[in-house]
Amino acid sequence: MTSINRRTLIKLAGAAAIGAVAYPLVRNEFGSTATPVAPGSLGSLNVGYLPITDSAPLLVAHANGDYTKNGFNVETPVQFPAWPALTEAFLAGQVDVVHLLMPLALNLKFGKNQDIKIVSWNHTNGSALTVSNEINSIADLAGKTIAIPLEFSLHNVVLQQVLRANNLVAIFDGEPSVAESTVKLVNLPPAEMPAALAGKSISGFIVAEPFNALVETKGIGKILRFTGDVWKEHACCVTVVRGELVNDSPEIAQGLVNSVASAQLSISNDRNAAAKSLANGYLPQGEEAISRALTEYGSEYDAIIKNPDWNSERISFQPYAFPSYTEELVNQLKVTKFSQGADINWIKSLDPKSAHSQVVAEGLALTAIESLGGLGKFNLPSDLTRTEVISA
Repeated sequence: MTSINRRTLIKLAGAAAIGAVAYPLVRNEFGSTATPVAPGSLGSLNVGYLPITDSAPLLVAHANGDYTKNGFNVETPVQFPAWPALTEAFLAGQVDVVHLLMPLALNLKFGKNQDIKIVSWNHTNGSALTVSNEINSIADLAGKTIAIPLEFSLHNVVLQQVLRANNLVAIFDGEPSVAESTVKLVNLPPAEMPAALAGKSISGFIVAEPFNALVETKGIGKILRFTGDVWKEHACCVTVVRGELVNDSPEIAQGLVNSVASAQLSISNDRNAAAKSLANGYLPQGEEAISRALTEYGSEYDAIIKNPDWNSERISFQPYAFPSYTEELVNQLKVTKFSQGADINWIKSLDPKSAHSQVVAEGLALTAIESLGGLGKFNLPSDLTRTEVISA
C-alpha cells in the first residue's frame, strides 16, 4: 500500500491555494486513518445531481452515511433533469455541491467568470456511444443525427475525436449528408435519449451510464464505442463547489472530499452493493441497468474495444485530478467544433498549462486519499503523474 509523501502532500495542497487541513488522524478498524468529527458539527450541505452513474460517489456517500461520519447534515440529494437546470440551481445557491461535466465547469470558471472550484474527480470513463441496432461502424454514422448531453461536455470532445479519425465531419446546423460525410450533433437531456433512439428521431447518442446499459437491456440499441476506450481513464464529471467554501471554510471542503473519496472506495470494493444502493431511490433506471453499467466490461465487447491492453474498467472511481488531464482537455477543446451561438472565446485565450491550478483544489483529494490508506487504495501512481493517451 502506497502512502503519500507528506512533503508532496503539503506542496501540492499549497499549490492549490488551500493548504492541507491539520486534523488529528486516528487509525480505524480497516487500518486506514480517519478524522473523528461530531455528526452535524460542520453544518448542512445540499447536494444536487443528474440521475447518472457519474453522480454515484455523491449518492453513495449519502446512502452509506459518509457525510454524517464527516460532520454534516445532508438531506436526500436533489435530482435535476438536465445540465442547465442543475447549473442554474448551483449558481443560485439552491444547492452547495454538484457534479458537473468538466468542460462545463471550465466554462463556468473561465467563460462565465464564476468563482467555482473542482475539489475532486467523481470517476473515470463511464460513458459510451450507443447507436441503433442497424449501425455497425463509425462510418455508418455519415448522414445520421447523434445526441450529446451538452456542447461543453467530454462527450462532445470524444465524439468529435472519433469522427475526425474516421474522416467524418461534425455539424450543428443543417441536415447531415452521406455524400458530404457529415454527422449532425444535437443537444438532448440524458434522460430523453433512450426514448429518442427508440423513436428513431436520432440514430445514436453519447452519454454517461446507465443510459447506455439501459438501452442494452431494453434491446433498442447497442454500444459502438466506450469513451474510456478512446481517451484512457478520462475524467467526465467532477465535484464542484463555490470558491468561497474552499477559501473560507477549508474544513468543510475537506470533510466533503473525505466523504466523496470514502464512497468511491466503497463502490470500487463492492459494485453490486453500490448498484443496489443507487437503485434504492437515487437513480431511476433500475438495478439491472445500473449493475450492468458498474460491472459489465467483459468478452462480449471484444469486437468494439480497440485498446484492450489499457486494462480499463467500464467506469472507475478515484478523487485525484491529474494536471495533465486538465491541460490536455483544454488542448482538445481548442480543436472541438461548437455551434455558432456558443461562446468559445475563453477557450481560444485559455492557457492549457495554467488552467489546472486556477480551477482545481487538488490538495483536498490528496488529504482524503491519505486518510483512507494512501495512493495504493485507489491504484494511483506513486509520483502522481501520468501521460494522457488518446486513440480514437
